[in-house]
Amino acid sequence: MEGIGISALAVLVITVVIIYSGAKMVPQGYGWTVERFGRYTRTLQPGLSLIIPFIDTIGFRQNMMEQVLDIPPQEVISSDNAQVSTDAVCFYQVQDAVKASYEVNDLPRALQNLVMTNIRAVLGSMELDEMLSNRDRINVSLLQKVDEATDPWGLKVTRIEIRDISPPRDLVEAMGRQMKAERDKRAQILDAEGEREAAIKVAEGQKQAQILKAEGELEAAKREAEARERLAQAEAEATRMVSEAIDKGNSQAINYFVAQKYVDALGRLAESENNKVMMIPLEASSVIGSIAGISEISRDVFGKDKTAERGS
Repeated sequence: MEGIGISALAVLVITVVIIYSGAKMVPQGYGWTVERFGRYTRTLQPGLSLIIPFIDTIGFRQNMMEQVLDIPPQEVISSDNAQVSTDAVCFYQVQDAVKASYEVNDLPRALQNLVMTNIRAVLGSMELDEMLSNRDRINVSLLQKVDEATDPWGLKVTRIEIRDISPPRDLVEAMGRQMKAERDKRAQILDAEGEREAAIKVAEGQKQAQILKAEGELEAAKREAEARERLAQAEAEATRMVSEAIDKGNSQAINYFVAQKYVDALGRLAESENNKVMMIPLEASSVIGSIAGISEISRDVFGKDKTAERGS
């Protein structure tokens, strides 16, 4: 009886061990490959799965979640022979556990070297200024190249980010001096443009002032011409009236012209700046007579006009 009990207990223990060996609990986010006599047969999905103990074994336990891989710093020489130090970070996800397990050995190390090689290729084809100012374009180019190269490995590279691009100290100082020179140049250009704009505004203002001045002088000349025309018309009318008086036998009309010319001459002599004292022999009676003649002519003319108005 004791032997039977020991045998039953041994069978029970062996059965438990066999069942435990055949039952596999796969965590969420993982994929396990199953090998039978060293050859791949299937992939276990998350949850409880059963395999044949001692015949089927677990080959690789692949992490199917998105993972991050640090790319160590490395020296890169640009196309204009500038040496820079750069590092990056790569995000990837295993989409095919079979390819990730059997198509490449040491997947993280292979991916790391692939990314480093492509960083040297992409950055080495660019100049330093382009390298520093086009970080996004560099990331997109790296992502396309690495994702295409890792497709046979069952990977999906989601992002590659360049973390830092560090030129040497002497090159940084030279770039700082260059940037300062560029800023000084732009400041001088802005100052010159401001002075040019100010000069243009001043010239336009002077031009406008000259135009307005010319228009004012033109208007004044027109007014003066109109005044002279009216004065000439008045003189012509006066001459006509005097001529009519002479035709009618009024001799005093001649004295009008003589007195007018005499008075004009005296006015011009009085306005001369060189004459301080003016001594002119003058017969006052002639001038008074001429003026009296003018008065009589005026009375005759205006008297006739009034008589004509009364008769009408």
